Amino acid sequence: MDANEHVMEITDLRRVYAGGFEAVRGITFHVKRGEVFALLGTNGAGKTSTVEVIEGLSPPASGRVRVLGRDPYTERAAVRPRTGVMLQEGGFPAELTVAETVRMWAGCVSGARPEGEVLHLVGLGGRAGVRVKQLSGGERRRLDLALALLGDPEVLFLDEPTTGLDAEGRRDTWDLVRALRDGGTTVLLTTHYLDEAEGLADRLAILHDGRIATTGTPAEVTAAQPARISFRLPDGYFLGDLPPLAELGVCGHEVDGGVVRLRTRELQRTATGVLTWAERSGVVLSGLDARSASLEEAFLGIAREQEVMA
Repeated sequence: MDANEHVMEITDLRRVYAGGFEAVRGITFHVKRGEVFALLGTNGAGKTSTVEVIEGLSPPASGRVRVLGRDPYTERAAVRPRTGVMLQEGGFPAELTVAETVRMWAGCVSGARPEGEVLHLVGLGGRAGVRVKQLSGGERRRLDLALALLGDPEVLFLDEPTTGLDAEGRRDTWDLVRALRDGGTTVLLTTHYLDEAEGLADRLAILHDGRIATTGTPAEVTAAQPARISFRLPDGYFLGDLPPLAELGVCGHEVDGGVVRLRTRELQRTATGVLTWAERSGVVLSGLDARSASLEEAFLGIAREQEVMA
């Protein structure tokens, strides 16, 4: 199949609940085959409402949704066997063992992978005989993921996949998601961990108040926010001793107890100007730090902008 094929196509999607509350207000995006696409947003932004429609759990109020070329709600019988879903919480029978849970779930899946294979994938190979009620929160999340992978899905929905995992578990899950992506699986990810989205997503969309505030690659989204440079001036020096900030390409600044923080959309130009001035003046800038905006900074900046516009 064409690597550029749109496995998911969402066009002008709206979702309205009883009472008239419009949770999703006409959003449009697509997901290509073999990419990880992250949906981000604050609580109430519309992420869950959107994903439930794409998964085929609810119909849209209006708009068009296609997954693998089909309507996931009206053609659910054709779409569901080709997808895997990892919910925020699985709700497994507490008295069953891990292996029994996988076998039970395998009975509902076409062409299920071998039990041992899928448990090994998620790091539960040594816990097959343990009852679900004895698993840690992180281990239950691993079991959630194992069940989502049982059918070797073409499309995988991951809803907060690393909640409750320790650092090693998060890293292992990230590695697994990357391996699935490299093998051609298409992944739709929701997460509150912005470093997770930044590290995993090929592209992302940030939702706010039921609308898409921005979309693009993580690099494109962060590039829209100012970079920053911070340093401490030595005693006897002040911000006014630097060259005019406008000439350095600075678009904003703060001074706090001798620490100068500059915001710029031209990081190389600003950094070069500051360092050239320091060299010529014989000044040592302690604590010097220069970096592009992180996805977290971009996310918070977009949220603030949207609140101002509301």
